[in-house]
Amino acid sequence: MLADLKSLNPDFSRRGFVGTALAATGFALAAGPARAEAIVTDTAGLETADVLIPARDRSLPAYAARPAEATGPLPTVMVVQEIFGVHEHIRDVCRRLAKLGYLAVAPELYVRQGDPSKISDIPTLLKTIVASVPDEQVLADLDSVATWAAKSAGGDPKKLAITGFCWGGRIVWLYAAHNPMLKAGVAWYGRLVGDASANSPKHPVDIAAELKAPVLGLYGGADQGISPDSVEKMRAALKGAKVKTEIKVYDGAPHAFHADYRPSYRAEPAKDGWMQLQAWLKANGVG
Repeated sequence: MLADLKSLNPDFSRRGFVGTALAATGFALAAGPARAEAIVTDTAGLETADVLIPARDRSLPAYAARPAEATGPLPTVMVVQEIFGVHEHIRDVCRRLAKLGYLAVAPELYVRQGDPSKISDIPTLLKTIVASVPDEQVLADLDSVATWAAKSAGGDPKKLAITGFCWGGRIVWLYAAHNPMLKAGVAWYGRLVGDASANSPKHPVDIAAELKAPVLGLYGGADQGISPDSVEKMRAALKGAKVKTEIKVYDGAPHAFHADYRPSYRAEPAKDGWMQLQAWLKANGVG
């Protein structure tokens, strides 16, 4: 049993529940109508819950999933949201990882800036919330999640990994340069280059040589927001890395090809990417 879940949420059970930590469930409004074929992973054999994780200045809402009958410390994967926050797709990814034997935790990293579930269009979401989130805040929050997972949720601090999508894919690269305890990262179509700003002083290409954990990058060859040139710049920068790295590009795949609830979903690259993720985690000691 997740040690702190009963104290934080007395009604927690293996069936999961609608708690007070994350008020919104379902898919994000700004992502548009969800595809009827969106993948749904059930909670059979799992413990799932909305939780509150102590962070520097407040409690951090998160969604957690793990195998119900697990004994001993579990390999842990932090799941970093798309721009849409911790909505149903991200929760489902956590359940998929839990079915594989992981403790999966997805923190709501916009909690201080606003509620992305209330915004109906992407430009407004980017302007009013996403642009206001400092990288430093995100990295510190992820440190808090890693600490909580090890101390209160049965996670193994020696088997810590991170994966993220879109906005979260960029964060994976940054976190791999931040936390020396991290064992592996898998970044799904995260932005690699950009202009420096107060909230985002560096981008993945700037910290490639500073990576402390192996990172696998999964990208779409037809991504209109992440150019082939930026991918090649990152590959060149990674030559200076002291850890193992790999970037795989799926020809013809658009941005968000793993997002099975959106029209951008491409089944074959998504399925292959998921297999690549599993192999990468195991190859780097998180499994």
